[in-house]
Amino acid sequence: MQSQFLAAINQLCDEKNISKEVVLETIKAALRAAYRKDYGNRDQNIEVEFKEGSDMATIFLVKNVVKKVLDENIEISLKEAQKYKKDAQAGDVLKIDVTPVEYGRIAAQSAKQVIIQRLQEAEREIMYETFKNRENELLNVRVHRVENQQVYIDLEKIICVLPLDHQIPNERYYSGQRLKIYLDKVIKTTKGPQLLISRSHPNLVRKLLELEIPEIKQGLVDIKVVAREPGVRCKIAVHSSDPKIDPIGSCVGPKGVRIQNVMDELNGERIDIIQWQEKDEEFIKAALSPAKVAQIVLDKERRRASVYVHTDQRPLAIGKNGQNVRLASRLSAYEIDILDIAEIKGGEQAQTAQKTQTVTNVKDLQSITEEVVKKLETAHLTLVEQIKGLKVKDFMQIEGIAEEEAQFLENALKDMK
Repeated sequence: MQSQFLAAINQLCDEKNISKEVVLETIKAALRAAYRKDYGNRDQNIEVEFKEGSDMATIFLVKNVVKKVLDENIEISLKEAQKYKKDAQAGDVLKIDVTPVEYGRIAAQSAKQVIIQRLQEAEREIMYETFKNRENELLNVRVHRVENQQVYIDLEKIICVLPLDHQIPNERYYSGQRLKIYLDKVIKTTKGPQLLISRSHPNLVRKLLELEIPEIKQGLVDIKVVAREPGVRCKIAVHSSDPKIDPIGSCVGPKGVRIQNVMDELNGERIDIIQWQEKDEEFIKAALSPAKVAQIVLDKERRRASVYVHTDQRPLAIGKNGQNVRLASRLSAYEIDILDIAEIKGGEQAQTAQKTQTVTNVKDLQSITEEVVKKLETAHLTLVEQIKGLKVKDFMQIEGIAEEEAQFLENALKDMK
């Protein structure tokens, strides 16, 4: 017949998910500590044994049988040992029953806190080892309760909190609700393992796609990158090394059933599937869909892309509140600037007009110069003709010119004709 003590241990093991051996060893350690405190000292070697079918524990003081005692705590002389065991010999290990008469009540009081502490430590260690190997997994859980904005999740007899920043915005939670969550990390702390769970992590989408789409599970379709704004929109780049498989079609499924199941699990979050491209320019164009890109200028060193689109495509490229260009930027790992291609054409037209104006100005200057030269030449000829018609009497009227000098000038002008 099973004793009440063993029944309590079995119940404890079931509730805390702890092995029976761990619980028994914890109780033995507590009883050893209680005995050393009340009857012995910390240097003694104490053993605790439970008799099968009994609630009583027996305390043994363990000593080595020696001819000459150097340490009374762990050694006993051969002569003294033979009082407990007649055939004892040097080198034997002797167990002496030292169980106190009132030990049951005293030990229960002294060992209570030790047992509780050891059991908590054992429970934490088991929980850590259980979930440490399940990092990066999709887990099916149930909402235990909701208090204010804190959502408490029942995770296999463990209650953990789904933080506000890891919840899907505008998603309503209620007690008993079934959810799929992503276990990101398991951190070991002094207060026990901390499970970092999330509904907003990009890998949640990745795991849901693996669950719904066999081609991804089998490795025929590879998810290259995931960019997500939880509860609103998500862009996923997929690729297949097999030319016979359409990666986008595989993810969407017949009549969109596969992708719709994932969207329903994510509270209606919109999911865009795009084809992954090796060339950065082509990948950025695909990432900005449904907008059509006219031209891309890349600065690969600074990881910056200037994307030119037509005026009617600019709102599509940017998206509502800049959502489309943000997701495309995360997807491609480029900082993307959306520019209107009319700005390029306007600049080219301005340069052409400037060049045309410059040419026109040069031509006008040449015309003016030629006209001035012609006018000067005409004025010179007119002046020469007027001078040629002067006579001696005309020169004589000029103050300071003698008659001989006037005659010389007239003759000189005649020679010019």
